[in-house]
Amino acid sequence: MKIFEQPTAPSALRVSLFLAEIDIEVARVKVDIRAGENLTDSFQAKSINGKIPVLELDDGTTICESMAICRYFAELYPSTPSLFGDTALERAQIEMWQRIVELQGLFVSFQAFRNITRVYQDRENCVEAWGQESRNRLIDFLSTLNQQLKQTPYIAGSKFSVADITAYVLVKFMAHLDIRLDNSLPNLQSWYHCINTRPAIQKVLGDQS
Repeated sequence: MKIFEQPTAPSALRVSLFLAEIDIEVARVKVDIRAGENLTDSFQAKSINGKIPVLELDDGTTICESMAICRYFAELYPSTPSLFGDTALERAQIEMWQRIVELQGLFVSFQAFRNITRVYQDRENCVEAWGQESRNRLIDFLSTLNQQLKQTPYIAGSKFSVADITAYVLVKFMAHLDIRLDNSLPNLQSWYHCINTRPAIQKVLGDQS
């Protein structure tokens, strides 16, 4: 099997960090999304949404969407503790926070970045005002994470989970929007420094963490 990806892209990084956490190695094929390689017929035959990452199995079956890929590997290589939770309550809480961080944080940051920088203006309409609004919404959302981390050591509770991976990728990516953690977000700051020390983070990002 192999993963088609742009290594530095947030969605691909989510998968890379997940696989590093469960100690699984998968072959990689680089796709230059800035140059539009993901828009080619050959790539879109593999990816339903035309985006990276895409996992291609040995029989040619493909899976796109980063969390779908992570869930596949979680089922293929079950472990305890699971990054998706070990009890009904844990699984529900992790899913809840994973979706909150994804929809109110990560996807909003994408909208801000794409519309402000106009990086993909050759293939989509860009509205700078929407980009700025998205950036403001993201800044407001960070206080939600900071408040949650006042109550629990990790995003979804007492255990590290996929919700932390998504939140970590969000914090890394928002630097492209000139948004950084400051002293107004002490709990989020402490959590970020803690996550940075994880062996999987160091394995994937090294000095970039």
